[in-house]
This record gives sequence, structure tokens and C-alpha cells, in this order.
Amino acid sequence: MSLRIELLLVLGFMHLLLTSGQDQDYVYLHALMDNWQNTPPNWVGSDPCGDEWVGITCTGSRVTSITLANIDLSGELSGDIAQLSELRTLDLSYNKRLTGSLTPEIGKLNKLSSLILVGCGFNGPLPESLGSLPQLSYLALNSNGFTGRIPPSFGNLTKLYWFDIADNKLSGGIPVSDGATPGLDLLVNTKHFHFGKNKLSGEIPSQLFSSKMTLKHVLFEDNDLTGTIPLTLGLVQNLEVLRLDRNRLSGEVPSNINNLTSVNQLFLSNNNLNGRLPNLTGMSVLNHLDMSNNSFEASEIPPWFSSLQSLTTLMMQNTGLQGEVPVGLFSIPQIETVVMRNNKLNGTVDLGVTYSTHLRLIDMTNNLINGFTLRKGYSADLMYVRYPRLLFFWDKRGCLTHTFYNPMGKALFVGNPFCSGSEASKAYCDQPTGSNYSYSTPANNCVPANTCSLPQVPSPNCKCLYPYSGTLFFRAPSFSDLGNSTIYTSLQNTMMDTFESNQLPVDSLSLSSPIKKKNDYLEISLEIFPSGDERFNRSGISRVAFVFSNQTYKPPHFFGPYFFIGNNYDSFADASKGKPRSVSIGIIVGVSVGGCVLLLLLIFAGLYACRQKGRAEKATKKNSPFASWDPDKGSGACPQLKGARSFTYEELKTYTNNFTATANIGAGGFGMVYRGTLPNGQLVAIKRAQGHSTQGGLEFKTEIELLSRVHHKNVVSLVGFCFDEGEQMLVYEYIVNGTLKDSLSARGLQYLHDLADPPIIHRDVKTTNILLDERLNAKVADFGLSKPMVLDPIIGLNTQLQGLERFVDIALRCVEDTGDQRPRMSEVMKEIENIMELAGINPNVESASTSESYEGKSNRHDHPYLSESLFTYSGGLLPSSVD
Repeated sequence: MSLRIELLLVLGFMHLLLTSGQDQDYVYLHALMDNWQNTPPNWVGSDPCGDEWVGITCTGSRVTSITLANIDLSGELSGDIAQLSELRTLDLSYNKRLTGSLTPEIGKLNKLSSLILVGCGFNGPLPESLGSLPQLSYLALNSNGFTGRIPPSFGNLTKLYWFDIADNKLSGGIPVSDGATPGLDLLVNTKHFHFGKNKLSGEIPSQLFSSKMTLKHVLFEDNDLTGTIPLTLGLVQNLEVLRLDRNRLSGEVPSNINNLTSVNQLFLSNNNLNGRLPNLTGMSVLNHLDMSNNSFEASEIPPWFSSLQSLTTLMMQNTGLQGEVPVGLFSIPQIETVVMRNNKLNGTVDLGVTYSTHLRLIDMTNNLINGFTLRKGYSADLMYVRYPRLLFFWDKRGCLTHTFYNPMGKALFVGNPFCSGSEASKAYCDQPTGSNYSYSTPANNCVPANTCSLPQVPSPNCKCLYPYSGTLFFRAPSFSDLGNSTIYTSLQNTMMDTFESNQLPVDSLSLSSPIKKKNDYLEISLEIFPSGDERFNRSGISRVAFVFSNQTYKPPHFFGPYFFIGNNYDSFADASKGKPRSVSIGIIVGVSVGGCVLLLLLIFAGLYACRQKGRAEKATKKNSPFASWDPDKGSGACPQLKGARSFTYEELKTYTNNFTATANIGAGGFGMVYRGTLPNGQLVAIKRAQGHSTQGGLEFKTEIELLSRVHHKNVVSLVGFCFDEGEQMLVYEYIVNGTLKDSLSARGLQYLHDLADPPIIHRDVKTTNILLDERLNAKVADFGLSKPMVLDPIIGLNTQLQGLERFVDIALRCVEDTGDQRPRMSEVMKEIENIMELAGINPNVESASTSESYEGKSNRHDHPYLSESLFTYSGGLLPSSVD
């Protein structure tokens, strides 16, 4: 079988694995399932697209959408999600038991446009990799437990429309670009910055806003932001809702804030703002204004209040207001609520002639007001007809002195002077105990069921059903009259229209228990009842929940921005998995045939792998004679070693601490030398061949065999070698006291000959006259009989050069270039003896020593591996046979 045919078979096998029968995305979905509990019961089989798995939407055979909101999933989101490369929408909202950190692998989903994880249990930092999603337009991560900073990389999300990270535990500043890193100021196409209810700190960067931005909502409420409100905020002309309340902002409100003529809700309360009240003239569509609890300069109520003709709610408690309340304030057509508690307002409150028919609450608690006057022509009965929720109080002259409205359980004039008068009534001067006001959607022209078995609930259509419930949170409603039933009717009508247009299985819905809490969010309980069955199945729940998590449902504009948190649904119609589905004969035949084909291809692939392995082994054996050497076997191609062992590269790497610079003790022609320590504590010197110094396998093997046979107490021993991973290394015993060269007495003789004054000739230099001190430093001894003469007179050649020429001749012959021209040592000694005998000197007599010769050990740190001559091992040793 030729190599080409084998390759074609292998490629065909791989293609079959990728495309046969099963969609590749099934594998990745199954990996996600391994980390989840309570997955939909119909997630069985191996074709999520063809079998229409709940929450899975496909294009062709590729998964493009996962919407599993509120089906009680638990576990963690694994990095396998990144393998679904065609995924465009991921919604896992309202699964509170989905926990753990958000995997950074999501950043690899290049086609993802919607990432929706509202109301889950995720925690940890927001991954930087989310900023790498080029198609992301909708990002909703609110109501989790995320911590850490907002990643600057989010500034790369140029297509982002919706950006909601509210109600988490995020901290740090708001990132802006600096030329090197991106920032949120680059999100010029984003419409929603929902960052409220976090722990964000620092100043709001002036660079964050510009005239290029198209923001509609800036919700920064309930954080720890400091500094001033940036002047650049006035450049964002499309802004509709601005919440900066409940921070620690200071300084004056920018004078150009009235350029925001599209703003209808403005919250600046509960900060440290100071200076004069801002002039909001021109903000003609403003509905809700709250600047309470700041440190503004004391001033009278500005006349521009009355120019805000769209105003429904005016909240100005504890803002330094003083003087009388202008009559025109209550004539604003849509005004519902006026709260001016804890100021220094005085005089008489006059409603005027044309006060608004929508007025529901006037709260002047803790001021200096001493009266409440109504113009002539109005009677108490008329006032009651027009204002059924207001309590009016008249004096003996028929003038209205004061009024009280108590839908929220609050008194209007507690803490004012007129409450101490004789005409004062406890009804408006005593603190009320609270409110029992509530709202609930009425029945739709039917007789409600008498009883429903729990947990069934009667629907507005008078059916006992298992509703899906949750809470709607409206972040900035423009109205304040919670008793107006028409607003709830409009809310449920628009919601039902959305359900019907999206063909959702909804019979009816019920709204109840509206309440405003201290953060000024309006909360409304919601129950949604199923149609066609008494229970929702998982598909129905996830589709209904997606309408809210994806903001498909748009409430009436006066409700403002909202989000929804769903409750767990415990009554699924598909709670039981039931019996497994039967498998058709066609599937069985297809699987059998496919299995046989796969088996044949596996056999061919195995044969091909074995053949290639054999070729590789032959090539390796040819290039490396040690390739087949097993140290546990004493035959074959292994080197015949005597007292030396083989080391692996990893072992020597460990012994030298990864060949660090601190272990390096020298370098030479052979390569580098390192000091190492064996596990038994023995010090070794490791010569590591580099580049041109490496030999062929056979030569190196011959070398170590010969070196391993040399054993003598005066010869450095070979401990072992390494021939592994392309390395050639020799391991020698480590000699601690340096080289003989370091201990020779040449420096002493040089001093006597060249530097002593006058110069001294030793006359008797020999090994017994060279002594070693405690540090093995060489000391020249026994030159007490030396004379300051150019020539030694003992040999009788004081004035004759002929004898000296004989010594010079021997010396010159000793330094000839080739060995055959140099005399042997025995010849040199014989010649010297002859010269001495001619001079009458007995060469066998040693001169007396003035110091004892001694041997000693040294603690010096020099070592013998600094000399380049010791780095080369000889390649000219006698050859030995190699098996």
C-alpha cells in the first residue's frame, strides 16, 4: 500500500469523524451538560437541532442560540461554551443556582451578539476577554455577585447598545481610554449605562462624556462616586434619564445641565452638592425632579419651578429652601406630588385658583408654615369631588387652612407652627402609622373560583392555574400616584400584546402590590398564567422569561427603564423525563453501517501508524547508537562501561539547578562546565558540549568507554555521561583545590630574578624546595645560599659561555614544535647529569632544606575547571571495538 493511499485513508477517516451522523455541536453541548443539573428532560439523543432540544435554536446543523432562562439550572458555565462557534445568543437568566466565575472562554465567541445573565449567582471578576466580542450589542449581567473593576477592554465593544452591570459588587473607578488602553468613553453607540447599586468609587471622568455619545440612560445611583459632576455631561443631548443620586458627589451642579432638554427623570438627591440651585429653565419635558438632601445655599423657591410644565413629581426636601411657596407651583398641569420637607418655608400655602386636578400629595413637614388658604368660590364639597384623596380643613370664615393626604401613610404638616394652634387637628398633625394601600388586577368579567388547591392560583380569567411569578423593577418611573389604576391597566395591556405577538402560551396576567422603596425603584409583583394547560413547560417558561431578559417587552414610557427577576417555577408540565424514545430501524442500520466503516478506517490507520513507527525507529537507530540501549541489559549496542554510569538530561538539569549561571564554573573549547551535586551529596563537574564540540554517536560512545577504564588515584575519574535529548555531557569528580599551575612557584622565582635588588639566582630549585602553606600557596625555600650573580659559580662557568650553551641547547630542543624533535625526559636528565659531572658536582646529593616539606588541604574556592586545556577530551585515544 503506497504512502499516498494511506494518507488519503487517514484524511477520509478524519473527515468522517467530523461529519458523520452527529452534529459536532452536540459534543460541546454534552460537555456543558456535564457541569449542569436540571437540564431539560428532552435533552436526549445526539441531534439537538433535529430533536428540537428545549432552549436550543439552530441554523442548519449549528447551534446559534441558547435561551434557558428560569428553568432552575444549577452548576457552573464551563469553557466548553467557546466551542459553539456559531452561537449568537446566550440567555441563562434567573437561574439563581448557576454560580462560580464567568469563564473567560466566552471571549472566543466571535459571533455572539447577546449575552444575558440576569439574576443568576455568578461571582468573581468580569473577564477582560468579554471586550473581544466584536459583534456584542446586548450585555446584561445585572443582579449577580460580580466583583472587581470594570474591565477597560469593554471599550472595544463598538457595537454595544445595552450595557447593564447594575446590582453587583463591582468596585474601582470608571475606566476611560488613555491612548494605550481602551475605556468606556469609546462606546459612542451605546444607549444604556446601567451601573447602579455597585461599589464604584472615584470621580466620574470628564472624558467619559462627549457630544459624540448617544446615551439615553445614565444610571449611576447608589455607588460611592466622589468629585464633581463633569461639565461634559451637558454635551450628551440624547439623554433621557439621569440618576446620580446616593453617591458622595460634591461641588456645584454644572450650569449647562439645562442643555439636557430631553431628560424626563433627573435624580441628584443624597449627595454633598453645594452652591446655588441649578437653573433648569428649558427642560420642558422633565417629569421627575429630585434634588433632596444636599447642601445647597439657602434660597427662595426659584421661579423656574413653575416653568416645568411636564413636572409630575417635585422632591426638594432638605435643600435650604426658605420664604413662601409660590402659588403657581400647584398649577403645573400634571403635578402629582410636592415634597418640601425639612426646609425653612414660611407663610401661608395658597393653592391658587387653577391648581392641578392630578395633585395627590403635598408634604410640608418640618417647616415654618402657619396656614393654608383656598381662594373664594370653592367649597369643601367641590374640593372633595375634585380631590377625593385629599383631606381639607377649613376655618370659621370658610377659608381652607390646611389639607392632608394619606395614601402612603404620611402626614403633611407635622412640625409646622399652625399645628400648635387651637384649630389644628390630630388628623394632620400626628404622625400616621402607615398605609394599607394595595392594588391587584381585578377579574375579567367572570366569577372567581371559590377555592384552588395549592399551589394553584385563580387567574383573572377565573381559572385555577400554576402561574409563573416574579417582580418588575422600574428604575425611574415618572409618576408618583401609585393609586392610579389606569397606569397598571396600560402596563398589563401592553404586556399581553407582547405575549400575543410573540405567540407565547399566556392566558392572562396579574399585577399586584406596587411599592416604592428607599432607592426610588417601583416594584410590582407579576403573575403570568399559562394557556392550553394548567402548567407551563420548560420551553414556555424560558420563552416568556426571554421577553423580559432581552427587553423585548417595552412598557409605557412613563414607567422608564426596568428589569425583571423571575422566581423559581416548581410546577413544570414536563417535569418527568418519561420513557426513553424508541429507536427506528433506519437509525439502527445507519449506526451499524457507519460503525463498520469506522472500524475499517481505524484498522487502516493503525497499520499506517505502525509502519511509520518502524521507519522512525530505523532512522533514530541510524543517527543514535544509544537509541536501543537499555541500561538494565548488559548486551546489545550499549557501551561497555567500567565504573561510570549514564545520566539523563533531566537528571543533570536538576543537579545543576537548570544549568544556572551560579552553577557555571568555566568555559572552554569543549563548551561550558557546571558544578553539580548528586543526590548522595557528591560534587561533580559536568562538561556540556556545545555546537561544534559535539561528536557523532559512535565517536562519543568510544570516548566514554575509554575514559571509564582509567582508574588511578592521581587521575580525575569519570563519574558518568549523558547522551540524551541531543546533549553530550561528561560527568567528572569535582576537585576542590585547583590546578597545579595555580600552586607553582613561578611568581616567587620571577621575583628573585627580576624584582629583587640585587637579582638572586636560586641555584637549587627542585620539588622539595617548593613548600605549600595552609591555603596551598606555593613558597620558594632554601635560597639562603644563593648569590647575587648572573651565573651560578658552582658549575664552574662563571666566565665561560661554552657550558651555558649546552644548557641553552637542551632548553631549545625541549620547545620544538613536533614530538620527534623534542628529547625525552630521560635524555634531558642524562644531559644535565653529564654537565654537572663535568663541573665536579654530584647530582645525587640534595641540598639541605631550611623548611620542612609538608602536605595539607586547603579550603580555597578555586577549581581545576577554569583552564581551557581541561575542557577538551582527546579524540585520539586508542580505538576500542564497539558492538
